[in-house]
Amino acid sequence: MKFEIIKMKRNFWISVLLLLFCFGKTSAQGKKWTLEDCINYAVTNNIGLQRQRLQTEIAEVNSFKSKMDLLPSLNLGSDASIQYGRSVDPVSNSITFLQNFRNGYQLTSNIRLFNGFAALNTISANRFMLKAGLENEKIVRNTLIVDIMGQYYQVLYSRGLENASKMQLDLSEKQQFRIRKMVETGKEALSKQYEIESQASTDKLAYTVAHNNASQALTTLKQMLQLETGSEFDILIPELNTVLISDYNFNTDSIYSIAAVTLPRLKEIEYELKASKKQIAAARGSLAPSLSLGGQIFTGYYTLLNDTSAHSSFSNQMKNNFGQAVAVSINIPLFNNYSTARNIKLAKIRKNDTELRLEQEKNNLFTDIENACLNYNRGKDEFAAANANFDYNTKSFNAVEKKFEAGLVDVTDYSAAKTTLFKAEAEALRTKLQLLIRKLTIQFYSTGEYENIINN
Repeated sequence: MKFEIIKMKRNFWISVLLLLFCFGKTSAQGKKWTLEDCINYAVTNNIGLQRQRLQTEIAEVNSFKSKMDLLPSLNLGSDASIQYGRSVDPVSNSITFLQNFRNGYQLTSNIRLFNGFAALNTISANRFMLKAGLENEKIVRNTLIVDIMGQYYQVLYSRGLENASKMQLDLSEKQQFRIRKMVETGKEALSKQYEIESQASTDKLAYTVAHNNASQALTTLKQMLQLETGSEFDILIPELNTVLISDYNFNTDSIYSIAAVTLPRLKEIEYELKASKKQIAAARGSLAPSLSLGGQIFTGYYTLLNDTSAHSSFSNQMKNNFGQAVAVSINIPLFNNYSTARNIKLAKIRKNDTELRLEQEKNNLFTDIENACLNYNRGKDEFAAANANFDYNTKSFNAVEKKFEAGLVDVTDYSAAKTTLFKAEAEALRTKLQLLIRKLTIQFYSTGEYENIINN
């Protein structure tokens, strides 16, 4: 009896653990990702973006280092040597041929007082390069977000085609079942059954292709998110029928005026241009004389080897030999093998190239915004026409289906009407999703942020 109770308890806890495991597994597999989930995960975990953040950290280290160059250096050193043959006795300052041991200690410091303001200009240049690095990090982030949005809507489109293909297959199978029953009762010829079976087979093939395309689109999105191998992934399909298409025309000039001061595409190059000007000034600083101030404190120990005569102790010598020195040095550049002139010229070339790159990027940004606005404004007309065409073909197909069931039209006409309806539905879905992604892209140009636009 006691053994049975123990066995029942064991089975109870095993059952509980199995239920918890199955529930946890089902919950993990049951999660469906929204567009916001995908973007948030990518922004946090994308390897390319993480590497770009490391580049920003490098720029930050360089900026900090240039500031530290203004401080004096401080170094502690020590040396020890054994001398043979002729040498100078530092105690008596006489010549000796005895072996001796020397040990010295020194603390040195040096600071550059003036170098043509090269250090200050280098600090400013590195500060601007750090800001440019931060903007470049935003560029990589924005590019990733736009790519994720595009692929997310590609999955929605592929899923829409898959669902439409499934509906076409269901209609064919329904008619196939009806025709078979009518053939069995002698109301329809066997040839009509073969025709509808052929159409159902064609629709099944189309559905299989659409299903595979949807699976591939989802896999591509999963790969862009860089999820772990073997992890379950699916997206949450929003209710697209409730999405309203606003009748609003975007103006290229107004969007560009906002994007020019909002997006990091231009800010990055503007900071690089400011940095290049400071780099020219820093290079010119090498033409000016440099002035440095240095100081040193030192002491040492000396003893003759193989000599039994008395010598001062180590502590006494360290105290008695203690000394200080101060030095001022000036360096006037006269000729340095064209090195300084080369650095100045290269800095000017980089500045000119940055100016041209800024103008080119302004043109590219304006072109991108102009095309986005034109495509959106044109896409509204395409969507309206496609939506009206879908409504018309839906009514037309319903009429043809009733005639087909009444025997007034053949399988060929029915199949043609069904195919036309499928194309109209696919085109309506394509134009709607295309219009939504274009709208999001324009709004992203205007704000540079995605949090407040993806749910609108």
